[in-house]
Order: sequence, then structure tokens, then C-alpha cells
Amino acid sequence: MGRFRGGLRCIKYLLLGFNLLFWLAGSAVIGFGLWFRFGGTIKDFSSEDKSPEYFYMGLYVLVGAGALMMAVGFFGCCGAMRESQCVLGSFFTCLLVIFAAEVTTGVFAFIGKDVAIRHVQTMYEEAYNDYLRDRERGNGTLITFHSTFQCCGKESSEQVQPTCPKELLGPKNCIDEIEAIISVKLQLIGIVGIGIAGLTIFGMIFSMVLCCAIRTSRDMI
Repeated sequence: MGRFRGGLRCIKYLLLGFNLLFWLAGSAVIGFGLWFRFGGTIKDFSSEDKSPEYFYMGLYVLVGAGALMMAVGFFGCCGAMRESQCVLGSFFTCLLVIFAAEVTTGVFAFIGKDVAIRHVQTMYEEAYNDYLRDRERGNGTLITFHSTFQCCGKESSEQVQPTCPKELLGPKNCIDEIEAIISVKLQLIGIVGIGIAGLTIFGMIFSMVLCCAIRTSRDMI
């Protein structure tokens, strides 16, 4: 009985440690998602008429999952300390939801990468063509693209030179830069999503083991 109680206490502390790590990971995920959305490469597009909402979708899911992770981390600590089967069962269910959300984000980031890149490239080409049709009016979207991706034009920068960053050294094809930058960003989002999903599996295992141990200990009394 003493060994069993010692094992139960060990599992409890492991779950408490996991929840602390999970809470910190949730904070990091929220910061990561918000930085990408509002402080990263594409932050200026939120004020434009045509925004890459397809790209933002993965970030919204990521931030939502991060907020849920923080709440669930605190929730899991309470369940472990109180040794409540009901709370631990609810904790497991929440972890399962987070797991599904993070896997969805990871898969979206990897599989939907080409669609997202093409979507942003199409936005650029439309802004590019609009500027060529009416140069006097100017084009804020095209200026935003050039400033954000630090590029200028497509095959040649001569036609759109007034909208290009002054600090840009040498020609840079915007179509290629969009593909390179968006690809890297989505890969990072995918890695974070899959990594958090892997971490969640350990939490589900710990919570179920502790829940079963609590039930066994009560049956023995």
C-alpha cells in the first residue's frame, strides 16, 4: 500500500510538472501567434482591403489553442492536487480538443502551404496590375507588399520603381520572395502545432494513469 501511494504521489507530481510546462507552452504559443499576426512580416496587410485570410486562419487556431492551453494547464493542476477523477476526466477531454486543434493547424500549415502562397501571390499580381493601369492614383497595397517583403516588381522593377523601398539594394522578384517567406512562416507554424500536439499526448497519458490510480486506491480502502 505504501509503494502504491508513493507511485500515486509520483504520478501526481509528474502531472503537476507537465501542467506547469503546458501553461508556459500555451503562453509561448499565444505570443508566437500574435507576433506573426501583428508584429511579423505580414502585419501591415490587416489594414488592406484584401488580406490573406487563408494564411491568418492557421494563426487564429494557434492562438485559440494557446489560450485554451493556459486555462487547461491551471485546470489540470487543480485536478491533480484534489485527486478528482471528474476534474481529471474533463482535463483529458480538453487536452483531446487541444490535440485536434494543434494537429489541424500543423496539417493545414504543411498541406495548405502552396494554396496560401498562391493566394498571396495573386493578391500581389492584382495590386501590380492595378498600379500599371492607373499610376497617378498610386497603390497602397503594392507599397505595403514591397515594404513588407523587401522586394520590387516581378521580372523587372522599372515599371513600379516609385513604390519600392528606398533602402532596397538590387532587384528582388516579389513573386519569389513571397514564396520563400510565406513558406518559412508556415513551416514554423506547422512545427509548433505538431510539437504541441506531441506534448499533449504525454498530458493525456499522465491524466489517465493518475485517474486510474485514484480509482484503484479508493477501491482498496
